Amino acid sequence: MSHRSYSPDDFNNHGMLSLPWAFWLVLVLQAKTWFLFVIAGSSRQQGADLLTLFYPDRGLFWSGMLAGLPAALGFLLSGRRHLWKGIWKVWRWVLIATTLVQMGLQAVPFWTDGGDVTLLSLAILLLDLIALAYLLFNSRLIDSFNVSE
Repeated sequence: MSHRSYSPDDFNNHGMLSLPWAFWLVLVLQAKTWFLFVIAGSSRQQGADLLTLFYPDRGLFWSGMLAGLPAALGFLLSGRRHLWKGIWKVWRWVLIATTLVQMGLQAVPFWTDGGDVTLLSLAILLLDLIALAYLLFNSRLIDSFNVSE
C-alpha cells in the first residue's frame, strides 16, 4: 500500500482495505448485460422480449456478455480476494482493459456509416469514460488492489 493513512474501520475482517462503494457501480456498469440476462431469465414470459428490446442483434448481446465477464468474475473474486491475492493484484488492470474494449465496441457506430448513435449510447460511453478515469486514478481503489502476498 502507499503511504496514505486509513483508519481501522477502513479494513475488513481479513485485514484488507475495504473496497470503495463507487467500485461496485463500475462493476455494475461493466456487467450490465449480465444483469439484464438475469432479469430476463427471472421474468420468464417477457424475458425474450426484454433481451430483444435492448439487444436486437444477438451478436451484440453475446459480445456484451463476453465483455462483461471480467466484471462478473470481479464480483465473485472480490469476496475471496484474501485467498486469491495474486489474481486480485492484476484484476484492476483486467477491468481497465475491459473498459477500453467496451468503449471501443460502443464507439463503433460513431465512425461507421449508417450507425445508430443514440443518446443512451452517448451516455453509456460517457459513463465508461468516467469509470476508466476512476479505475486509473482513484487512490483508495488503487490501494485496495495493492495487497501484499
